Amino acid sequence: MALAISHRVSEAAPIRPAATVILWRRFGNEAQVLMGQRGASAVFMPSKYVFPGGAVDAADGLADLTLAPVCAARLAQMCPADAPSGIALAAAALRELQEETGLAIPAIAAPSLRFFFRAITPPGRPRRFDARFFLADAAHVQGDLEDFSAAEDELSHLHWIGLAQARALDLPFITEVVLAEVTAHLTGAADQGVPFFDNSGPVPTFRRIL
Repeated sequence: MALAISHRVSEAAPIRPAATVILWRRFGNEAQVLMGQRGASAVFMPSKYVFPGGAVDAADGLADLTLAPVCAARLAQMCPADAPSGIALAAAALRELQEETGLAIPAIAAPSLRFFFRAITPPGRPRRFDARFFLADAAHVQGDLEDFSAAEDELSHLHWIGLAQARALDLPFITEVVLAEVTAHLTGAADQGVPFFDNSGPVPTFRRIL
């Protein structure tokens, strides 16, 4: 019976490619990130505070974007044969940012995106994603950074929050790890590659994409 249940979970939860934006800004003497809360009835991470993001759509691969060479090269590493292109991942990240927050980064600013983190959801979850996180400076956003009126309703309580204060929110574990990485980066830590929490197999593996 346990094997049958495990099989059904595996069949029901394929690993889908996804993309997320960690939008940050300087505000006074601190760095802030933009976060929102998922609904209590959401299947994936209910009530958790997260960065805007979601699954890659087929149309994302048609976007007219250019990525920085190091970003494009890192996005192409350690990927399955059917993985979406780096362009599709970046386009999905920008699309999800606009849909979930109402804030838009124009395609011309895509080279400023930094592929910053990657994580695959562990087995046994109702939904699983191979998520790429992009770090983006809010200076590239068009319009008012406080205006979320055009946002869809997937995230509530959208707000800018300091990195230290964000750690006190109800966060998924991986988001806590990402916040620690963002803090280190914005305080001058050297680039050691992209952290990759790989849960695609039976044994969790930590890698760095160089």
